[in-house]
Amino acid sequence: MNVANLQIEGLHLVVAEINNALVHKSLLSIDEIDLALRKAEASMTGEQRFYEEMSPSNRDAVCFPIRFLQAANSTQSGTDVSPFSELAKMVGQTKEPYNDQMRGQL
Repeated sequence: MNVANLQIEGLHLVVAEINNALVHKSLLSIDEIDLALRKAEASMTGEQRFYEEMSPSNRDAVCFPIRFLQAANSTQSGTDVSPFSELAKMVGQTKEPYNDQMRGQL
């Protein structure tokens, strides 16, 4: 595996742990973190270039960190964050097609 990928994997887990700590110290709620992540994704996917210049796989790559943190946020229990592989799998299983991909399915 590429070393940069491992570094990014570690960074995702660090941010997930920070979010978990914020919740458990009652500084933010799970819902507040979820709202912030949803706003971030809406901002990203609302850009015109997102649909015009990016392939669906590139869109998934851009949205992966946000969706990963959403999965970590929604599944946190106690003070533990699920392993990276489990959260990444959840992201893949819950991904829905983009609007422009659904045109052919209607």
